This record gives sequence, C-alpha cells and structure tokens, in this order.
Amino acid sequence: MSGNAPGKKKPTASRKKAAVAEAPRPSAPKQREKSTGLHIGEAAPGVAKVDPIIVADGVRRTFGGLTAVDVEHVEIPRGAITALIGPNGAGKTTLFNLLTGFDKPDAGSWVFDGSSLSGVPAFKVSRMGQVRTFQLTKALGLLTVVENMKLGAKGQKGEKFWHSLVPALWRAQDDEIEERAMRLLTKFKLDAKADDFAASLSGGQRKLLEMARALMSEPQLVMLDEPMAGVNPALTQSLLDHILDLKDEGMTVLFVEHDMHMVRHIADWVIVMAEGRVVAEGDPVTVMKNPAVVDAYLGAHQDVDLGVVTGRYGDGKAGAGVTAAQIEAEGRAELEDEEK
Repeated sequence: MSGNAPGKKKPTASRKKAAVAEAPRPSAPKQREKSTGLHIGEAAPGVAKVDPIIVADGVRRTFGGLTAVDVEHVEIPRGAITALIGPNGAGKTTLFNLLTGFDKPDAGSWVFDGSSLSGVPAFKVSRMGQVRTFQLTKALGLLTVVENMKLGAKGQKGEKFWHSLVPALWRAQDDEIEERAMRLLTKFKLDAKADDFAASLSGGQRKLLEMARALMSEPQLVMLDEPMAGVNPALTQSLLDHILDLKDEGMTVLFVEHDMHMVRHIADWVIVMAEGRVVAEGDPVTVMKNPAVVDAYLGAHQDVDLGVVTGRYGDGKAGAGVTAAQIEAEGRAELEDEEK
C-alpha cells in the first residue's frame, strides 16, 4: 500500500457511485460441475495426479516426541477444489504451515508448479502465486477495509523508501490497485464497508476480507484453513459461492474443513489425514464410505480396551477379550471398594 496513512477516511462520491453501479443483483445459487479424472490408477493414499500443482515427498515435522506430520507422498490436482479433512490433531494445519513457508520441516521436499519450495520463506511463496488464509483471521484492525486490501497487491512502487518520497512515481499505480480492490470488495459485498476499520467487521466479514485480500496477489493456488469456522450461517452460502468462483476463474483451491456437508458439496477431491499421515484419498462420496475415514473420525474399536488397540499389552493378544462393559463394571467395583 502506498501513500495513505492508517485511519478512517470518508468515502468519496465517485467510490459510492461505483459501488452502487457495480453492485450485482442477488441470484439463486447455480449448480457447478465437479472435476473428474484427476488421478492416475486406483484412488489410494499418495495416488499420482494427471496434472499436479503441488507434489510433496517425505514431509515430516515433529514437536518433541510428537510426530505432527509424516506424509510419505501427496499430490494436489491443478484446477480443482481439494478438501483436506481429518480429526482434530491430524496435522492438517501443520501441513498447511509447512507448504506455505510458515514452518520448517524436519525432513522432506515439495514442489509448487515445477519450482521447489523447500526452505522458501512465506513472503516469497506468496509472490510465486501460492497464498493462504488462516483459521483465525489476520486482518489489520486499525486499517480500513480498503487499506487491508491494498496490502495484498504485489510489486508496489511506493513500498520502496526513496520512491515513497515522490508520489508522482507511484500515484497512478496506487489508483489502479485501489480500483481493483474496490472491484473485489464489490464482488464480496464488502464495498459498503470499504472505509470502515477492519476491526468493526463481523467474523464472517473478516473471512470474506481475508479471502478477497488473498486474491489481490492474483494467485494460482489459494489455501483456505477452515473457511467456515465461526461464520454466521447467513454468510455460509456466500462463502461457498466465492470458493466455487475461484475454481471457475482458473485457480486451484486447497482447503481444510470439518463441515462434511460443505466438503461433499464443493470438493472435487478429498485427502484424509489422521495422526499426521494421509490415510485415504478420492472423490467425496467414495471417501465418506472408506473404512479408514470412519476409523479416523469415530474409531473402529469402540468396544475394546484401548490397551489392545494401541498395543499397550505388548503383542496385542493379552486382554483381547476385554470389552467396554467389563471395564465399566471393574470401575464400578473399584468405586464401591473405595466407599467401603
């Protein structure tokens, strides 16, 4: 952003006029066709894609004795909407942080659009066309909405110290950036808030602002971390439509989400993680029926002592006949003994 000090500005008459003129009429949600034929061979963890935009190999990240991510191989298909799902603690956000340069792995490498991103810092990753949003929004509350938008544009002349002292060098570009920002705000129905402080927006509006700001850099890949988290249901359909629009405009989308209805509705491809590993891949309908996915979310051994499942009994045979009912009965007996 160039030339404007932080603070709230009065909307100009021309901006008000443009916002009214360009505001789209509401329309019913339209059905979108899903992409098919994205993979080669049988759908399985690490399956090769026809045209991958990201290819990751041997990515591993540990925190002390905890292995947060241990992905042997995964590919993200280009031009499609891919959902990354899994229970809490599966390693989804950690993988996001690694792929976008916000964290460093213990091992592994990955390629984005043919260029290696291993060890590349986040700001350079963004410049290369891979941007992300956060589960907890990162809007700058003491800047106006349009100022937040202008921060997302790349290659601004006014960001250089000596150039910033001569407005004639960057004013024309700054006007172009503001026009583009206003077009996006109009599309995301935030144009009326353009001159309000970002801190005044609701949680859902901040999600919209963060997504719109990400588009200011004209990315190839947009990565969304739980875009529906904390969003008012009234804004849900709007967010869904905007995510689908990204694909229609030629971008690739990778998003983390717990809302399975949303995943079924918009995802072309689904990758499932559990305990840091990729345990299943496929189209939404097939993945939802996969036993590995059911196991990851609900557990496949609810009636068996966890010591058997985790191998705490050594070879896994000792105690194999212990059920949940028996454990509960033993617990009651212990309580009764304590009361006596």
